Amino acid sequence: MANILVTGAAGFIGFHLCGRLLARGDSVTGLDNLNDYYDVQLKRDRLAQLEGRPGFTFARADLADRAQMEQTFRDQSFDIVVNLAAQAGVRYSLTNPHAYVDSNLVGFLNVLEGCRHQSVKHLVYASSSSVYGANTQMPFSVHHNVDHPVSLYAATKKANELMAHTYSHLYGLPTTGLRFFTVYGPWGRPDMALYLFTKAILADQPIDVFNQGKMQRDFTYIDDIVEGVVRVADRTPVPNADWSAAHPDPGTSRAPYKIYNIGNNQPVELQHFIATLERVLGKQARKNLLPMQPGDVPATYADVDDLIRDVGFRPATSIEQGIQRFVDWYRDYHHVR
Repeated sequence: MANILVTGAAGFIGFHLCGRLLARGDSVTGLDNLNDYYDVQLKRDRLAQLEGRPGFTFARADLADRAQMEQTFRDQSFDIVVNLAAQAGVRYSLTNPHAYVDSNLVGFLNVLEGCRHQSVKHLVYASSSSVYGANTQMPFSVHHNVDHPVSLYAATKKANELMAHTYSHLYGLPTTGLRFFTVYGPWGRPDMALYLFTKAILADQPIDVFNQGKMQRDFTYIDDIVEGVVRVADRTPVPNADWSAAHPDPGTSRAPYKIYNIGNNQPVELQHFIATLERVLGKQARKNLLPMQPGDVPATYADVDDLIRDVGFRPATSIEQGIQRFVDWYRDYHHVR
């Protein structure tokens, strides 16, 4: 099978993706810098599930370290690179902007350069639903204009798409960007709503509910995300012969470049999300209702028609199934009942 580099391998999506690739027989090099944006022990515990499995090699390196990245690409010949390493979080970008430039811009450039010089056959990289920013046309389509981000995090993800297109155009590097929509599930990030809510409710602490709970999110279960990534990684993009500069399609190009949404295609109101979690936990939440936070958007909703057409996959895990699986994992991992 393929020899694949997965950056951000100790992260939420990266960990699950490595497991899925190993299960089908691929050789996987998992790269991560194990930074302390959230609990490093959780990252180490994820890695412990991967290390020792046939075909897996772990490399501790930082995307922003040019010498380390050049060495990583010299050491092996990768067929596919999946770049999931990034500084995440909309709210964190308001107070720590330099972290986003280092990881999401400098780091991504180092990945692009490695892929270019080592003739990687396909670069797949994480973008985000945040790039839709001030766009209010629903559902969000990869064919919509996304030139008005409302957070630095979103701006860096849009920049990644532009940088990737440049390398596809100049060097013929096939690139595919994936706009993820609010990923959740077992081994999830502690800074995200489901983890924070579960921890607080079980500890009888209040939860912060922004925009009075009148937010909608296209919550997407981790297994659906990973299945989408794998199918897209196996499909190298080709130039769109019908692309026209007079009427440019933002989701494709004359270069070997493609963008996909991976979302559940069923937005859920935050109040319903919380009510489902309360039922699963068997406990009521105490809610601290707050206004909308800077950089947030009131709703996300993915148009996944291109994903369905090109790779035959539509995310299908219901919010009820997904929350139950997360809570089961959370209770087991944290030894709480």
